[in-house]
Amino acid sequence: MRICGVEIKGTEAVVSLLEYKDGLFTLPDCRVRKVEFDKKNRASDLQYFQATFKKLLEDYKIDKTIIKERPLKGKFAGGALGFKMEAGIQLIDSQEVKLLNNSEIKAIIKKNPIPIPFTETGLKIFQQGAFEAAYSEHMFIHYPIEAE
Repeated sequence: MRICGVEIKGTEAVVSLLEYKDGLFTLPDCRVRKVEFDKKNRASDLQYFQATFKKLLEDYKIDKTIIKERPLKGKFAGGALGFKMEAGIQLIDSQEVKLLNNSEIKAIIKKNPIPIPFTETGLKIFQQGAFEAAYSEHMFIHYPIEAE
């Protein structure tokens, strides 16, 4: 299964692709590390962002998209444009999209630690949140956390 992890930072959707097949992880090459949203805040800009993101998912044959959820309020709350981007991704009709909050990601990684240091993945440091979201979903699918 090929998963696209997404972390929205400002007006950028940072992406990381991760595939799990036959017990092995691979990081498929991707032409972009982030998809930007125009700050003009027009309907056509959101449609363009959504179409660009959808094309990326189709080109790389992504089975599922996982978005690292941001809090609605508080110190680390996301901005309005970021939530529009999140909604644009969620409304892509051909894609299964799931939100994972930070505490869920941490709990899954605690139970199933990442087998190598992030620095050895070849990804940029700003992609770590997106990578962890994709990794967490793979682990949740294959090794679900039982209710305690």
